[in-house]
Amino acid sequence: MKTFVYASALVLPLSLLPNCKKDSESMTLAEAKQALDESQLSSQAMNLTSSSVDISTHFTIGDAVEAAADELRTFIQSQLPCADIQVAKGELDVTYGAKEGNCTYRGHTYSGNHHMTVVRNDEGDVQVDHAWTALSNGTVEVSGSATVTWNFAEGERQVKHELTWTRLSDGKQGVGSGDRTQSVLEGGLFEGIQVDGSREWKSDGGQWDLAIDGVQMRWVDAVPQAGAYVLRTPKGKTATLSFERVDTTKIQVTVKSGDKSFDFNVITLPTE
Repeated sequence: MKTFVYASALVLPLSLLPNCKKDSESMTLAEAKQALDESQLSSQAMNLTSSSVDISTHFTIGDAVEAAADELRTFIQSQLPCADIQVAKGELDVTYGAKEGNCTYRGHTYSGNHHMTVVRNDEGDVQVDHAWTALSNGTVEVSGSATVTWNFAEGERQVKHELTWTRLSDGKQGVGSGDRTQSVLEGGLFEGIQVDGSREWKSDGGQWDLAIDGVQMRWVDAVPQAGAYVLRTPKGKTATLSFERVDTTKIQVTVKSGDKSFDFNVITLPTE
C-alpha cells in the first residue's frame, strides 16, 4: 500500500488516479491524465451550477409562487447587487454583471444569465426549474437546464440536469446529464452537502459514467470528506475512490481498481 500526500488545491477527486487498474490491466499514464482532465472539467461545471441552484432555496415554503419569486429577488439583490433581475408570474430572469457591485457567491464570480421558474411552492411539494445561458465563473461556461424538487420528509432535494460546458482556457467541451439527491451536512447548508446519484457525459474523449455514493462535500474542501465515487472510462476501465476524514486538516482518499489500491492524504482547510 502506497501513501501519497497532496496539498489542498481546487482539484477534483479524479486528480488522484495516476495508477488505477481494471482487473489486472493498468490504466496508462495517458488514460489517467485524460480521466483527470475530463472529470475535473465536468465537476467544475457541476460545482458552478450547484452554487447557482443554492441561490434558489431562499423563500418561504407554502407562499404563492409569485411571492416566492419576489422573495428570491430580494435575496439575490442582497447577495449579488451586480445582477439585473426581472420578475413576472413566478419567474425570475437574472443577468449577472449587468450592474456594479459584488458578483461572487459560494466562491464563484458570476457572469451570464440564469432563469428560474417557481413551478410549485406547496407544503411538501416544491419545484424550481432552472435554465442557464453562458453562465460562467471565469473558468468554465455552462448552458442548459435543471429541475430541482424537494422532499421535506427526508430533508432532501433532487437535481436532474442536462448541461453543456466549455472550459474557457482552451475551448474543451462536454455534454452531460445527471440525477442526484442532495441533503445538507450536520452543520447545515453553510457547511456543505451530501450527494448520491449518478452523472454521465460525452466529450471528444468518449463516454464517461460516474456513480456517487454518500459523498459528503464541504464547500471549502478540495475533495469530499466521506463517501465513494465509481468512474467508468470510455475503454471500460473502472476505478473506485473512497473518502475518509483523518483529522481537521487531512482527508484520506483510497483508490482501488482490480487488485491495486493506493492511499492519498489530501491536506485541506481545517474543520471548525
